[in-house]
Amino acid sequence: MHFHHALERSPCFDAMHWTYRAPWWLPGGNLQTIGPALWGRRHPRTQAFRRERWRTPDGDFIDVDHLPEERARPSAPVLVLFHGLEGSSASHYAQAFARQAVQRGWRLRIPHFRGCSGEINLAPRVYHSGDFEEIGWILRRVRESLGSTVPLLAVGVSLGGNALLRWAQEAGETAGRTVGAVAAVSSPLDLTAAGHAIDKGFNRQVYARMFLRTMKHKARQKWAQYPGLFDLERALAATTLQAFDDAFTAPVHGFLGVHDYWRRASAKPGMRELRLPTLVLNARNDPFVPFASLPTAAEVPSHVALWQPRHGGHVGFAGRARPPSGRVMQVDAMPQAVCQWLARAAGVSDG
Repeated sequence: MHFHHALERSPCFDAMHWTYRAPWWLPGGNLQTIGPALWGRRHPRTQAFRRERWRTPDGDFIDVDHLPEERARPSAPVLVLFHGLEGSSASHYAQAFARQAVQRGWRLRIPHFRGCSGEINLAPRVYHSGDFEEIGWILRRVRESLGSTVPLLAVGVSLGGNALLRWAQEAGETAGRTVGAVAAVSSPLDLTAAGHAIDKGFNRQVYARMFLRTMKHKARQKWAQYPGLFDLERALAATTLQAFDDAFTAPVHGFLGVHDYWRRASAKPGMRELRLPTLVLNARNDPFVPFASLPTAAEVPSHVALWQPRHGGHVGFAGRARPPSGRVMQVDAMPQAVCQWLARAAGVSDG
């Protein structure tokens, strides 16, 4: 088998490097993306989430899922997971992080971006890749509920990771008062490069079409709530994410257009502004995130660890064992490595 992972010391923040190789039976970035997304879930769900509804300062709501905590230590670290575009606590990676939290005795919070918990939100907005103000409000609320001594860690996946890093950049020196360490997994830190990549060829026919199906549905719902908020006809006619972001995401959230949105929401230009331990994990064969768009070691501070394995796809990182027919695919190695890094970087108990 050709899969292995190892954690090794590195001069960068005494960081641990994760070496990943995809299994031989899952070649290429697309299969490494699609396979775990389709077959990486446990059915029925192995983690029974409990849901809380939080009222937002603007009169809206978000739904936050968490695990039962009867057996968790009062001082156990709390992990906050921010999901990706059109994701939720049902996403394969969310379930995998939940299993890691249970194994470590950690507590877990999975906040849903607005409109992603199964019910359309109320305000004249939804969510976007640079939604750092929402991230900040959520993290502050979690921190206030825990007090100052309980360790708080945060991981963002894909869109959620870019938004999390944008929050850390905006928070600057104060970010460390809220969280001990953060991680971004498979995040499009250069939204222009990622946007162009997903709108071409196979990506456009498969991934962009999949995202647009649910995003257009939400656009219709938002128009029903707020007629005239955006150009519905143009949004529904969009055949690329760029066109949809220009017609819907950008105007609804106060950007001048898609290019203004992508530029201002991208985390890559502000990597040097990060002031707390940060892990950035991107597979080099991610279909959504071109390798050339990833930050280099010269572009980040020493307390930012860059993991850029050759394989893994987009939030894939499948295990080496081929699942029997009808069985689930193993996807726990990446969350395990990320949680171990977060614990070590923040100096907290790792189970």
